[in-house]
Amino acid sequence: MIRRIASLKYLIATFLFVTLFFIQSFTLRWTPGYAFQALILNVAIMLGIYAFRGFDNSTTYSLNSCIVSYISGTVLGVLFALIPIVFFTPRLPRLTFFVTAAVSALVFPFVSCMLMRYTIRHLPPKRYLVIGREEELGPILEEVKKASMGKIEIYSYMNPSAATLTEAISFEEVKPFDAILIGDPKLARNVEDSLGQGEANGFAIEYLPIVVEGSLKRIPLELIDIFRDYYDVAFTDIHISQRKRVFDLILSAIGLIITSPLLLFLSIAIPIESGWPLVFKQKRIGLHMKPFTFKKFRSLTNVFEEDLNKLEDPNETIGGRVTKIGKFIRKTRLDEIPQFFNVFQGNMSIIGPRPEMENYHNKALKSIPHYSYRYRLKPGITGWAQINYPHTSTMEDYKRKTEYDLYYIKNQSFRLDLEITLKTIETMLGMRGSK
Repeated sequence: MIRRIASLKYLIATFLFVTLFFIQSFTLRWTPGYAFQALILNVAIMLGIYAFRGFDNSTTYSLNSCIVSYISGTVLGVLFALIPIVFFTPRLPRLTFFVTAAVSALVFPFVSCMLMRYTIRHLPPKRYLVIGREEELGPILEEVKKASMGKIEIYSYMNPSAATLTEAISFEEVKPFDAILIGDPKLARNVEDSLGQGEANGFAIEYLPIVVEGSLKRIPLELIDIFRDYYDVAFTDIHISQRKRVFDLILSAIGLIITSPLLLFLSIAIPIESGWPLVFKQKRIGLHMKPFTFKKFRSLTNVFEEDLNKLEDPNETIGGRVTKIGKFIRKTRLDEIPQFFNVFQGNMSIIGPRPEMENYHNKALKSIPHYSYRYRLKPGITGWAQINYPHTSTMEDYKRKTEYDLYYIKNQSFRLDLEITLKTIETMLGMRGSK
């Protein structure tokens, strides 16, 4: 069901993308040069809308959110498209730019919202017979139901014997559920023959980790306890690809080139306002729990690593110590620019779990189950947890953020890295998630 909703989003995005070319055909006569510029513009706008979460389920619920996402994404896309288009001769007419931006920002939000809402409303829900105990699985599956916009439903929970399961799947006419969901592998082992009979009767057999990860985009820690063998194997097979290293180096070089004027400005402005040092350095925990020296532009006054390490939550005392420049660079995350040098050194990646201070690392190891899995990849400047969960200050927050980190580590891919990169731009421009 989650895949059907995702496919629907791709179809709508494709429809909007093609519509832009159709609208542009009223404003110009196509030539190869114009077609290529229009392609750049339209791709940039669609990526901008995606970066500002225009196709997220949560955005679809609210027309206001949809309008804001599409306007913001359109502005970002047009600005990025102008960078290469300015070198073309002849360039796309201004009228084409204006009409394209107006349609994507003011018409598309209504079209997209209506299409998504109408189609999802008429999608039949998928009903599961769950092999597992409701008291253990109920809270997780309730989250799944909400994330699926009500399109995943639970018919019943069973702690079955072979006889009761055989009876439950023996329907000759109308079937009250669509698939069997294995929510507890220990219970499922006792009824393997009956599950095979269920498949023969036309019931799909699905597993809870796949459904939960596909819906929530995180791995609840209690789910790892239930499917321990599966996740032990999954996290043992983690490796750092050479493609990711190349991606890191290229993106770091681009990042430093783009931010070089800011790099120069901050290198002058920070010492003028609050003296030295320019860069704050601190020991953080990296790949395989090995410490490294973490760098960022200093945004606080009177900041000492040993003092920060003693605090339960450093942000409790940050307010009065943030410099004027520091307030801006923390909100926009420009204080992270020096971490591109950490990437070049090989201590960090562009995308990965956030590197923690040593004292928080030690506390988390003791109180968060499976926390050590975070260190199967290099820490990152940005990551899946950073764009999906707000700033953390309590151990409960750290637990939830760890669930997002583990999802990324297990499911890392170029597509996921691209999604994180785009949504990080939205986070920076929206000044969200930082203190």
